[in-house]
Amino acid sequence: MKIGFIGTGDITEAIVTGLISSDFPVSEIILSERSRAKSERLAAVDNRVRVAGDNQQIVDDADLVFLAVRPQVAEQVLRPLTFRDGQNVASLIATVTFESLLDWIGAEVRITRSIPLPAVATRRGVTAIYPADDQLESFYGALGTAVVAQSLDEFDAYAAASALMGLYFGVMETASDWLCAQGTSPQNAQGYLTKIFLELSRKADNAPDSDFATLRDHHSTPGGLNQQMFEQFAEAGGTQALTRALESVAKRVHDARNT
Repeated sequence: MKIGFIGTGDITEAIVTGLISSDFPVSEIILSERSRAKSERLAAVDNRVRVAGDNQQIVDDADLVFLAVRPQVAEQVLRPLTFRDGQNVASLIATVTFESLLDWIGAEVRITRSIPLPAVATRRGVTAIYPADDQLESFYGALGTAVVAQSLDEFDAYAAASALMGLYFGVMETASDWLCAQGTSPQNAQGYLTKIFLELSRKADNAPDSDFATLRDHHSTPGGLNQQMFEQFAEAGGTQALTRALESVAKRVHDARNT
């Protein structure tokens, strides 16, 4: 299979990095010159990676074309290109609808949407896709885990939840600053918190039948410090603030879809 990427930003680089270290059957990975530094760096790592002279060459040669350009320039990039009817196209362009993509492409292609995250580079990513597509599910399965949304609303909810990455590091930053104020070095604070959260994530990953409420109870002795921490956080409006933030991001995603 030949796979092409129109747009070579950070997510494309992460996907290709994971792909060339996987056993997914790909004979060629065709990249656009933009961004040339990333494309050339990836081409130097694996001889299956080729940098195309223009985007039309990628469309002509690839069996599966990934669209990885910014939403602001997507129409400008896609309208001049000639796609084949029935060609498989995977859009990574946030908030751009199926209808807009089909209009700009101007051919009866099969479009899927997906939300790959940076961890696909180490083949530990989780990627939401919509609609169901066996080929794309297998592709992202080689880069970690694929989650197939059953509706566009569910897919948009995954898009909103993926915005928690910045919040996660913000929480870690706040806790680290507090530890440093108690006399801990920044290096020790970061190392300590990173290990705690890493092992908690491993615990959840190894216990798929236990929901988060159950895991919280198992890590909270009645009347203990962990229980006190969560109750104080909830009573101060922390859980409500998180829900409001999720709703706000979800509204932005939904409004963009309906613009």
